[in-house]
Order: sequence, then C-alpha cells, then structure tokens
Amino acid sequence: MEFLGMTTIFLLVCISCLLLFTTWRSISQKEKQPPGPIALPIVGNLLQLNPWNLPESLKKLSKKYGPVFTISLGPQKAVVLYGYDVVKEALVDQAEDFSGRGSLPLIEKLFQGTGIVTSNGETWKQLRRFALTTLRDFGMGKKSIEERIQEEANFLVERIRNTHERPFNPSNFLVHAVSNIICSVVFGDRFDYEDKKFLTLINLLDENDKLQNSIQTQEKGNGHSEFTVETLSRSTLDLFLAGTGTTSTTLRHGLLILQKFPEIVEKIQKEIDHVIGRNRSPCMADRSQMPYTDAVVHEIQRFIDFLPLNVPHAVVRDTKFRDYFIPKNTMIIPTLNSILHDSKEFPNPEKFDPGHFLNANGTFKKSDYFMPFSVGKRMCAGEGLARMELFIFLTAILQNFTLKPVVDHKDIDISPFVSTLANTPRPYEVSFLPR
Repeated sequence: MEFLGMTTIFLLVCISCLLLFTTWRSISQKEKQPPGPIALPIVGNLLQLNPWNLPESLKKLSKKYGPVFTISLGPQKAVVLYGYDVVKEALVDQAEDFSGRGSLPLIEKLFQGTGIVTSNGETWKQLRRFALTTLRDFGMGKKSIEERIQEEANFLVERIRNTHERPFNPSNFLVHAVSNIICSVVFGDRFDYEDKKFLTLINLLDENDKLQNSIQTQEKGNGHSEFTVETLSRSTLDLFLAGTGTTSTTLRHGLLILQKFPEIVEKIQKEIDHVIGRNRSPCMADRSQMPYTDAVVHEIQRFIDFLPLNVPHAVVRDTKFRDYFIPKNTMIIPTLNSILHDSKEFPNPEKFDPGHFLNANGTFKKSDYFMPFSVGKRMCAGEGLARMELFIFLTAILQNFTLKPVVDHKDIDISPFVSTLANTPRPYEVSFLPR
C-alpha cells in the first residue's frame, strides 16, 4: 500500500509538472514579442537612434534584429516592419489586424484623431468611405477631374511664361496649382493665383491647428453620427494637406532632379513631341504611349521617398504575426524606404535611374515594390488624383519649357533633406526657357 501511495504521488507530481510546463510554454509562445535593442527607462531607445536620420537608424537595426523588431520611442513601444515581404504580409495579407492608425504627439495635436488620416475604428471607416464616394461623385477618376487638371496646367504654364525666363523658386507656383485642384473639388471652382482669399487659405494650411481648434459645432439629432462639423472639417483639411503638400513637393523635387539630367529631359520632350505635339494639352490617355515619361515620374517618386517611414499604423487587436505576438494598440512602422530603395528590385537604389521602370525593349515595367502611397486599407485615398496631377503637370511644363539651372547641372545636389516624417528637396531657383 505504501508503495502504491508513493507511486500515485509521483505520477501526480509528474502530471502536474507536465501541465505547468505546457501552460508556461503556451504563455511563453503567445507573448514572444519581436526582438530589439534594450530600452532605457523613460527615454526608451531614443539615445540609440539618430533623430535627424531615423530611416538610416532603422536600417542598421534591421541588419541586427531582422525584418520585424521592436523599438521604444520614449515610453511607447513600436514594431518596425522592414522590407517588402513583411510590409505586404502585414498591410495586405493581415490588413484588418494592422488597419489602426498609430499615435504620434504632433499628429494628435494637429488632428486629435478626427480626420480621415488619423481616426480609427468606425469613425475612420465611415469618413474614408464618404471621402472616396464624394470624390468619385465630383469626378475622381472621371474625365471631369482630368479636365480640371488640364485647365490648371494651362494656367500654370502661362504663369511660368510670364516670368520671362528669369530664375525663381517654383515652390509657390506648384503649391497654388496643385491646391487649386482640391479647391475646385471642395468649393466647385478654382481661385486666381493672386486672390487674397486663396492666398489666405494657403497660409492657413500652415496654421491649421488654430483653425481647427476654433470649430465647436456638432451635428444635431444624432449623437452617434461620425459626420460632425469637426470631423468633416478635419477630413477636408486632410484633403488639402495630402492633396497639396505631397504632390507639389514631388513636382518641386522632380524639377530639381531633371535640371541635373538634361539628357533625360531631352528624351521626355522627344516623346512628348512624338505623342502629343505642341498644340494640345497632355491627357492621361497619352501615358500608355509614353513609357519613358511614365518611368521618369515613377522614378521621381521612388527616388525621393517622400514618406520614408510611412504614416504609423497600429494593430486593432492582439495579433499573431509570423512567430511573434503583438499586443493590441501597438504602434506599427511599416517602412516604405526599405521597399522603394530595395537593392534587389532596384539596382543601385541611391542612383536616379528611369531604367528601374523600363524593360530592355523600352516598354514600361511595373513593380510591386512601387508603393509611395503605401498599401492596404490605409493607403492614400487620393492616389489616383496624385498620379494624374504628377503626369499632366510635369508633361505640360516640359511640353512648353526647357529647364535652365542657375548653376552647372553637375553641381546640383538632388539628395533630399531627410527628416523623421517627410523628405523634402533642397531650395533652388531655375529659369524656364520657352521651347
């Protein structure tokens, strides 16, 4: 009896240990989070990162910790996704899990989570659906929007012509022209470039925090509606910021790059003369017959890498990703520069080369790695508009003018000013010589 008793106790202990081990292993596997550098109290990994070139810091960390790793931005943890495969797997294959918007103090202060870009959950879904539907109703993707861009391109060309070949910084011209497209959609008409209200509106884009904080009225009669005056106003602001700053900056950077490579401009203009001529406005139907120009526009967007770290995402629930567990609401940084500057897809990615988007026979070459507008549920809602603007504005300018830099083209620095959120071109002046 004593032997049986000891055997029973031994078996119970073994079973208990086995159960404890299984439970511990299950919990351990569930809570295995992505690796990363050791974080210090309060400051996290901020002392280990270069705030002036965060993309380069993350590139170095990816070499040590792999394509999925964790950093601490102060007390806030963020999971970095580095490379095409992991970004696609997260934002496309597990799109719903990664559809949240990450929180950054500056963005929170400006938008307070109420616009299309920064909102989450049902608010975001309804506002995005409303914006896309409304833009389609106003002509997004239809001939009417294209006609508005063509009209504005003509005004821009005439404004440039009136500079009479004097060198100037084209930044304001481009901002005004691109912004007028959004104005024509939101307000029903464009503004004259010297219109005081229009100039005030442009200036207010830089002071949007005060402007938005002044809005207090909400929709009456429906306490659960997402369509309050505040959310709609901030959504309109999103359209102006995204629809003005990003496209005009891309055009401004593109014109700087093209000054450095006059041989590229010559090829574009030869294609323009062959397909369009000098007597009609460029249209989107021309793009399929202009593979070189199309490749140059794509290469400009790839090269400048406007949003190197993307706009931060967040997981909306506890998420299993690859072999890792990511807790709900964790910020996600799905880096775009790791994709746009992938050396396997784009040989010599630091070099500006339209050949990155051309086949050997000169036809246009598509690439899944081309995602300057991000990808998945949070990709830029205005991608179609931006693509039309970039092609028509740039083609119209080069149809009418040749670029003359104020310095030797070999001395032009086309590398962007690198920042945490957005890359911008260096200031410059240029003369536009009529063709």
